[in-house]
Amino acid sequence: MAKAYWVVTYRSIKKPDAFAAYAKLAVPAIQGAGGRFIVRGNPAKTYEAGMNERVVIIEFDNLERALAAHDTAEYATALKALNNGADRDIRIVEGAS
Repeated sequence: MAKAYWVVTYRSIKKPDAFAAYAKLAVPAIQGAGGRFIVRGNPAKTYEAGMNERVVIIEFDNLERALAAHDTAEYATALKALNNGADRDIRIVEGAS
């Protein structure tokens, strides 16, 4: 079965304090759901229409676990702490087998 990934790209962090509160809650929530952070930070270089903003990639054993992680009560608490403090998107994708 193929692994699955959360690919999170930020356009801006509007409320740094809210983002910090979110991160403090989100990291253990995601790890508790089986996620492994493989990328967390700003790009070293961008090309084409790339934005020079934070990127996070989280690996899961399969698509079901990746989807379920987003819907946990613990992650919902983290999202509440973020409180629109960032402009971003999350894409959940399956890896190439």
